[in-house]
Amino acid sequence: MTLAQRPEGAPPRRFRRTAAMLLGATMLATGGVVAIGAPAASAVDCSTVPWMDTSKTADERTQALLAASTQHQKYRWLVEQPANDPTRTQWNPAFPGEAPVIYPAQVPCTPVVIYNNGPDGVYLAAGTTAWPGPIAVAATWNLELGEEKAIAHGSESFDKRNAVILGPGIASGRTPLSGRGSEYFGEDPVLSGLMAAANVNGLEDGNPDKPIIANLKHYVANEQEIAREESSSNMDERTFKQIYDLPYEIAVRKSDPGSLMCSYNQVNGVYACENDILTTSLREDYPFTGYVMSDFGSVHSTVESLNAGLDQELNRPIWFTPARLDAALQAGEITQARIDEAAYRVVHSYIDGGLFDHPVPATPVANVSTPEHKALAREIAEQSTVLLKNDGVLPLADGDLTVAVIGQTASTVPTGGVSAKTACAWAFPFGPPGGTALNCDALVDPLTALTERVTQAGGEVVYDNGADPAKAAAVASAADVALVFGYYTMGETKDLPDLRLDGNGDQLIEAVAASAPSTIAVLNAGSAVEMPWIDDVDAVFHAWHSGEQFGPALAALVYGDVNPSGKLPMTFPVSVDDIPTAGSEAQYPGVADENGILQVDYTEGLKVGYRWYEAEGIEPLFEFGHGLSYTEFSYGKVNVTPKSTTGDKEIRVRFKLTNTGDVAGTEVAQVYLQLPDAAGEPSKRLIGWERVTLQPGEHRNVEVALSPEDLADMHLLEYWDEDASAWTTPSGAFTVTVGGSVEAAAAATFTIR
Repeated sequence: MTLAQRPEGAPPRRFRRTAAMLLGATMLATGGVVAIGAPAASAVDCSTVPWMDTSKTADERTQALLAASTQHQKYRWLVEQPANDPTRTQWNPAFPGEAPVIYPAQVPCTPVVIYNNGPDGVYLAAGTTAWPGPIAVAATWNLELGEEKAIAHGSESFDKRNAVILGPGIASGRTPLSGRGSEYFGEDPVLSGLMAAANVNGLEDGNPDKPIIANLKHYVANEQEIAREESSSNMDERTFKQIYDLPYEIAVRKSDPGSLMCSYNQVNGVYACENDILTTSLREDYPFTGYVMSDFGSVHSTVESLNAGLDQELNRPIWFTPARLDAALQAGEITQARIDEAAYRVVHSYIDGGLFDHPVPATPVANVSTPEHKALAREIAEQSTVLLKNDGVLPLADGDLTVAVIGQTASTVPTGGVSAKTACAWAFPFGPPGGTALNCDALVDPLTALTERVTQAGGEVVYDNGADPAKAAAVASAADVALVFGYYTMGETKDLPDLRLDGNGDQLIEAVAASAPSTIAVLNAGSAVEMPWIDDVDAVFHAWHSGEQFGPALAALVYGDVNPSGKLPMTFPVSVDDIPTAGSEAQYPGVADENGILQVDYTEGLKVGYRWYEAEGIEPLFEFGHGLSYTEFSYGKVNVTPKSTTGDKEIRVRFKLTNTGDVAGTEVAQVYLQLPDAAGEPSKRLIGWERVTLQPGEHRNVEVALSPEDLADMHLLEYWDEDASAWTTPSGAFTVTVGGSVEAAAAATFTIR
């Protein structure tokens, strides 16, 4: 499960990047970009200024640029402001009585740098690829593929004039109702952290001539959209470190991102953007060396935020304006050293990031979605689609079959405003009405792709949009097999009301299942789905938001041209009543205090995701890591070495994996670890995995090796000791289990003395 390595001989990023630059766009609160002109012409020969001298280190270049800056030019690094425009003003809507914010021209030879939102891909831009969403990428359990996607995403972003990408995102899956769950990588800290690291590495290292700075967000415990700006995530220190902070630490240690974004919410009563965790956990424990920016409008103070470790205010400057910074400095509430430190972090990240030596194009490239990118989008869609159930109807065989395709999201022709574009990408509430975050204009819908594949196999397709379940059932009854599509929409600013399908989804599936000889349900949703009809259908595909190549990917999976290999990165409950926060307003969405802040009590502690279901003995609908194949796999002969260790040596988990079926397939073999009882853990934890492809009857001796660096970076053997305020490795017997999901199949033990 190792991340793809940097090219042989390439120096570390912090020594390799060689550029300085200035922010060059105003971002709307929506995340869109306001286009601005190129930098003003300069009479200075840029080859003579020291911050352009590529023979110098990033530190030397940063120091030189700041030494040449006035105080207010330094301030400009602390806000997202366009460069080289002395007349540029910013109206401050939060303080309408104040004068407009006016900054001086920046030092010469500082080009424009544009920020854009987009953990999924390039937002709201024509000629770009609509990729499967981050939760779908996580369902591939394929770090190398995730990194390849990020490389392509970075190339497209750069060509569209975006050099800082607000992504990837991390959350911990506290509730599947979270409206932005599709933007993240699921419920496990190790899977999320490594997937985010792969994304950062692809964005920042994948295109040396098109450099990008990634932005890891939203730090931290940003687990709901309800009152996200007026809520406090309240938890004990151990829960914070092991569940919510850990995936960020893993991502930082395994990728070294250039920037990080603090979130809207409070953490234990203090806003994340003015919380000491920006210094204690982030800077001291990891350590993170990039710069910290705010989310849009998530800053609530000048002094507290700057002193806590916030370096840059995103979007319109409200709190980091020259007037407020000057006043705080004069009052002795902030120091010049802290101002210089914040400016240094931003400038150094830009210089270290390589953006100045490779400025974005003067105008956006019209079409940046290449055939290679589309092929990659299809591969991700194929590997991420999870076969949840199959009673033998799949794969379909070639022959004279009549296949009914039913549902609004199967076709690009909208029915009641819903179409295949609804399933392509998650809804973006700040774009055009009914629009998605990504450009889905190039979508190949399921109806088109299935019609082509069924015809090729010698059959025919009949279609119904599913608006009338009775009519759809009649169409399905005349077919040999029916594919019926269900969906729900989700997005920023609001959580899901439940986990049921939108529209008449449940009624439609039940009606089709009651009349069709065989029924395959195909679901497009960015989180878990309740399935009251699960016993009535023969097969279920969960396809998340699968991007523009969803149709061809689904057709290949249905006919077995591609064997399903996706695995769930989150638990699917039988009912929303089974989730950790169910039935307690104090746990979710919180209870308002006298100031109107929702106090959200994380009293479930470590019991998040699969840890909850295992600890409470609740059987989910589909467990974490679950995913079927058209073949079967068996596990055996688990062996762990060394048998006894001090905890600082490499640990190797070996086991025999056999394809016992009739077709080739890929298994995601997962490794879990149960700590000794003294650690007080609620369940076992994921510590590694390996994607293994086997021919029919083939077996392989698989090894998952965990280096001392892996053990330390991800705290795989440790728990957070609140008394010591430190990570602690317990002594005693550790149990390793391996299998195709968290319900592992085989086990072995080792001892830490």
